[in-house]
Amino acid sequence: MAEPIRSGAFAARTFRPSILEFPDARLRRQAAPVDVFDEDLAALAGELLGRVQGDEVLGLAAPQIDELRRVLVIRPTFDLDAPRVYVNPEITARRGLGFVEERCLSLPGVAGTVRRAMAVDVVAQDLEGTRFETRLEAMDAVCLQHELDHLDGVLFVDRLSFFRRRRFRREERDATTATLGG
Repeated sequence: MAEPIRSGAFAARTFRPSILEFPDARLRRQAAPVDVFDEDLAALAGELLGRVQGDEVLGLAAPQIDELRRVLVIRPTFDLDAPRVYVNPEITARRGLGFVEERCLSLPGVAGTVRRAMAVDVVAQDLEGTRFETRLEAMDAVCLQHELDHLDGVLFVDRLSFFRRRRFRREERDATTATLGG
């Protein structure tokens, strides 16, 4: 299994991208699989790691900083100082369902109860392209599912109850119409 990647291992870019916020339509785009494992990918991972550690959050996905690559970072709850990079992650098994309250940097001030698997088996690649498998449980499993949703253009509000979800979709539609001058 690949070792956790620490943020000091990467070259920093010259700017710190802002976090995209709801209802920005770019959050709805699907990320592309990574097939080039180079310094640019390492720099992207460094940005994600820096944000996760600096903002003291459990996870972040590349689409949240307007990078459409299948890369995410989570901070395992058992070792918050050792965030881990997942490239091209896929869940291969889910076990146990539970309800958890989620928040998101892309939806500031919004929280909601979402149903998630409480344990997941994951296959992914590290920054060199080496495949690894891991099992995550509890909040680590929830976090990975939340960030993986971002790679698919899905927000946690899409997983809320029907009435709460309907409210957010209406707000998203109204904001998009206002932006387009409608």
